[in-house]
Amino acid sequence: MSVVIAFLIVGVLGLILGFGLAVADKKLAVEKNPKLEELEAAMPGANCGGCGFAGCQAYAEAVFNGSAPAGLCSPGGAELAEKMGNILGIKVEVKEKMVAFVFCSGSSETTVTDYEYSGMNDCNAAALLQGGPSGCKEGCLHLGSCISVCPSAAIGYDEKGRVVVDKEKCIGCGKCVSVCPKNVIKLVPYTAEWLCACNNHEPGGRVRKACKVGCIGCKMCETKVEGSPFKVESFLSVNDYHADQSASAAAAEICPQKCIVRRS
Repeated sequence: MSVVIAFLIVGVLGLILGFGLAVADKKLAVEKNPKLEELEAAMPGANCGGCGFAGCQAYAEAVFNGSAPAGLCSPGGAELAEKMGNILGIKVEVKEKMVAFVFCSGSSETTVTDYEYSGMNDCNAAALLQGGPSGCKEGCLHLGSCISVCPSAAIGYDEKGRVVVDKEKCIGCGKCVSVCPKNVIKLVPYTAEWLCACNNHEPGGRVRKACKVGCIGCKMCETKVEGSPFKVESFLSVNDYHADQSASAAAAEICPQKCIVRRS
């Protein structure tokens, strides 16, 4: 009998404490600002970390508290930036969408191999062994570390086994940029149409020995085409995205290595 009474007492005490906690939770609850709730609801939910914060909710709170600017969310783009500005009643500078691009057009058909690699299927692991099996030590290793970290399935292989990015699927989070040991992947403006798909800064003679489609820094794209947006820096042709792009196709046509490519 005493055991039953003890159970009843414990049960009653539990009910009283539970009721008290429920009342306390309701009375002491901190109401969230409606604008903050709107910001959180507007987030894309990608939680990619491209904005520099742990996730969408953390970024929304930072923007609301004034410790971060609106418009850092690549997946949300200009539409989200404008929406955030409307919620907070502020003017937001809308930046152009940035997407990833693989600055290497080399493949097994065009790039020499120094040795046969049979280790982990990971670019960083391969890079530890004399810079990787590829003869071009600044080119893509094609082992797909970037593919495995892409949250939007925007990266894959083309018919030649080269790593490529679908700019329509890319959310610009930069995870592929961070994981690449060769710095072959970079974020470029979404509107950038013509790019020099090479990352090798070595003199032309060395590039020729390693890859048939690598930039040799001949400057033909720069000096032979009037108004060309391409300039050679450290033996490598780069596109000035802010310059007039009307002569880009002509620069690509005159390139002897055909490393200036049109991004699809």
